[in-house]
Amino acid sequence: MRSEVKLGRNAIEFETDERCHIQEVANDPGDELVSIARARVEPDVTTAWHRLDGISERYIIVSGSGRVEIDARAPVEVGPGDVVRIAAGSRQRITNTGSGDLVFYAVCAPPFRQQNYIGLE
Repeated sequence: MRSEVKLGRNAIEFETDERCHIQEVANDPGDELVSIARARVEPDVTTAWHRLDGISERYIIVSGSGRVEIDARAPVEVGPGDVVRIAAGSRQRITNTGSGDLVFYAVCAPPFRQQNYIGLE
């Protein structure tokens, strides 16, 4: 890894089939350990059930409120400052339960690769 500053404001947001908006803040050869993406889920939207093969993930909730579901666990309400740890291969989705956007950072280790994304719907 090399020392540098990644400016999130320079990342382009795009909409995914998963029903959320993503900005890839840091997912490049400069860091072989993790990738970081800013995710935004609109009000009353639930992301698609999916899992990441061989990649663990952490959600760091920045703003809004949501309900996260992982595998067969009971759903958990989350909000700003909460961290959700998702083991590699776990079935997952999140619902925006608030009136504004739900915004969180998704930190993946090793870095996210599209071929590791498994849609379950």
